[in-house]
Order: sequence, then C-alpha cells, then structure tokens
Amino acid sequence: MKDSLTMLPVAPDTFSLDLKPFLKYKMPRVVPDQRSKFENDEFFRKLSRESEIRFTGYKDRPHHERQARFEADVREGHADIAFTNSGTNFVLNFLANVWSDRPEERVITKEFLDFEKEVGKVHLKSQFILNGVCVLWRGWVDLTRLDGVGYLQYDDERAQIEDNILRDQIEQYNQRIREFEERHRQIRQQQERHAEQEVEQRRHMAQSSPSTQSGSSGE
Repeated sequence: MKDSLTMLPVAPDTFSLDLKPFLKYKMPRVVPDQRSKFENDEFFRKLSRESEIRFTGYKDRPHHERQARFEADVREGHADIAFTNSGTNFVLNFLANVWSDRPEERVITKEFLDFEKEVGKVHLKSQFILNGVCVLWRGWVDLTRLDGVGYLQYDDERAQIEDNILRDQIEQYNQRIREFEERHRQIRQQQERHAEQEVEQRRHMAQSSPSTQSGSSGE
C-alpha cells in the first residue's frame, strides 16, 4: 500500500486522485481475539482474580467526609476505585446501557448499583473496554472502611457486538482499499493513453514536416 502511494507519478490535474475518501479509517476499539487476550494476558489474569479494592477519591479529605462523598458519587453513578495489590485505578461508571448513544438510556439500575444486597456494603458493576477487551468490573465496597473486594470478568455479550463492529470496519477499510486501487488503475490507464496520444501526435507532426518542406522547395 505504501509503495503504491509513494510511486504515484506526477500527472495533470485532470488525473489527480484525492486520497482522503479512500483512506479514512476509524481506529477499532477492540482487538481481534478478545477472549484469548483476556484469558492469557498476565494483566487480565491478575485482575480477574478476586482482590482487595479501595476507594481512591478525595484522599486529602477526612475519612468521614470521604465516606459521604463516596456514597454521593456512587449514587450519581461513578467512583474512583483501585485494585490495592497492583495499584490499577479505574474511574468506574455504574450505568446500564452505557454503550447507548442516547443519554436518557444510560441510567443507574439495581443491577449496577445495589445498596440492599448486604447491610453496610454497596455492590457495584461496571462495563467498559480495557486494552481492547470488553470487560465487566464487579465488586463490593464497605461503606465504613471504603475498601472491599473486586475483580474483572470477560463481557462475552458485549465482546460479540464489538467483534461484529470490528469485522464491519475491516470490511469497509478493505473496500476503500479496493476502490483506491481500482481508481489508481484507471488513472494509470488514462495517463498511458494520454502519453500514447502525445507520442502519436509527435510522430504525425514529424511525418508531415518533410512533405511540407518538399512542396515549398518545388515551387
């Protein structure tokens, strides 16, 4: 592909090729084999095991204030939570339909935020794409200590959706490449015909010149 671009000859404006429509490409959000990466990558293997977690927001505030702010944050549908052992910090959203383009559909539900499952704890769920893999974050936090247990889980349902989106993106990109190559081929053919016409014109002019001169001499 790179060679085709760098070897394009200089041509008249009539034959110029605008590359932008052909080369627009949206970066994919996921890797081609999400499950394999989740199951074999050490980073995911570590975070998929139940581990200690801790609320990391408002560290400069007194503990009682942090308790109040944590509860306020999660009721709004978000919180900063880290895996203690690895130090991996996440800004989590506890919203259903988080993938929807319509804000009114991204709402807090009991599936993602549950204060009633256990007294003194809040059970949380979040879904997002991490390092090209669709995951679910699940855990609970003690409302007094502001720590708890959490882990990552492979989000098979969302992964299938993103895989389909990825395949569509790849097909669209390949189609643009095919269109570019076809357009490039047409331009090369136009250039070749143009060059042949110029050669033919020069040859015709060269053949006509002696007869014209001979006629002038005869007079």
